[in-house]
Amino acid sequence: MNRLKKRLLLFTVAALTVGTTAISATVDQLKYYNALQFRMINKPFADSKTPFFRLPAAINDTVRDGLRVDGEMSAGLAVRFATNATAIGVKYELTLNFKMSHMAYTGIKGTDLYVLDGDRWQFVNCSKPADAKEQNRVYVSNMEPVMREYMIYLPLYDGIKSIEIGVDSAATITQPMVDNPRSDRKIVFYGTSVTQGGCASRPGMLGTSIIQRDLNAEVVNLGFSGEGRMDPFMAEAMARIPGVTAYVIDAVANCSHQRLDTICETFVNILRQARPDVPIFLAERHQFTNEHYDTVEHANFIKANTILHRHYMALRKQNPKNLYYIDHSEIFGPDNEGAVDGAHLTDLGFFYYAHKFEPYLKAVLNGKKIPNQKHVNSDRYIVK
Repeated sequence: MNRLKKRLLLFTVAALTVGTTAISATVDQLKYYNALQFRMINKPFADSKTPFFRLPAAINDTVRDGLRVDGEMSAGLAVRFATNATAIGVKYELTLNFKMSHMAYTGIKGTDLYVLDGDRWQFVNCSKPADAKEQNRVYVSNMEPVMREYMIYLPLYDGIKSIEIGVDSAATITQPMVDNPRSDRKIVFYGTSVTQGGCASRPGMLGTSIIQRDLNAEVVNLGFSGEGRMDPFMAEAMARIPGVTAYVIDAVANCSHQRLDTICETFVNILRQARPDVPIFLAERHQFTNEHYDTVEHANFIKANTILHRHYMALRKQNPKNLYYIDHSEIFGPDNEGAVDGAHLTDLGFFYYAHKFEPYLKAVLNGKKIPNQKHVNSDRYIVK
């Protein structure tokens, strides 16, 4: 047998060997652990009715039905752990099995697995949910049995009753050994359906999740679809969250002009009085794509942000300390391709969204000067 034939034979044997030994694990082959044994991150309230709810227990059953349902959705929450598993999977039970016409199941009720590679989080796989309350999935198989740091993001527009992390039976699974995101950094976002994650294709592409990974900080998501109305009781609840580094209020889209005009200063002052040393950022509503062309909607958009800025200036006149303003520009990108339905965001939109807020939040975390916008520039609202 000549040398070429020997090499071809060896290559064929090697390929067959790989093909017969690299067998993916199944859900039933894994050993499962309650995810609550490990570190829950981005969680707002320790006293929530269940570990996966985003409202404090004291108000959970007394708020509007819409806000209560949104609060039972697990947007932004994630579980951190470490393991030397060769295969990782998940089993979880949904509360709603929710559906929407303009958002992927993977974003509504899916989960994402990330691994810490050096100092950067890398996406591994999503859980590809079925149309059912009971979900299970093997994210990855055939890994080297090396201890690594992992994170699982929970669904954006559905709730969790229970969740278990599956690993191969020979694996060790522990609390995370790396403090990432850092437990001494906590940014709280309060807002609307966009804040909650409409319409990311999967939980890891949520704007607050991107910011969490980029800034190595816990980022609490208090986005409530249609229900981010600057309720004073929400400001009071937010003021009780321990260890907050900054607040971002992005709620204009859920407030009528009259409500915004009436409630804005009350909402902000509750936070300022309780946490005077914590920076607060007021964010404009981003311009929906049709509002570049629909003159009536365009005028409503301008009025809403003008009301916001007027109250921002009044609040700064009362006390200029630790209050900042973020305009709406560039949220959808230069060609508006960051939108799904004209208002909610694609993954590209959330990339732009995160990178809009990050310079302000980096400045807070690094003790640098924070950009401060002193006026509304009407020119950038011109109808094209």
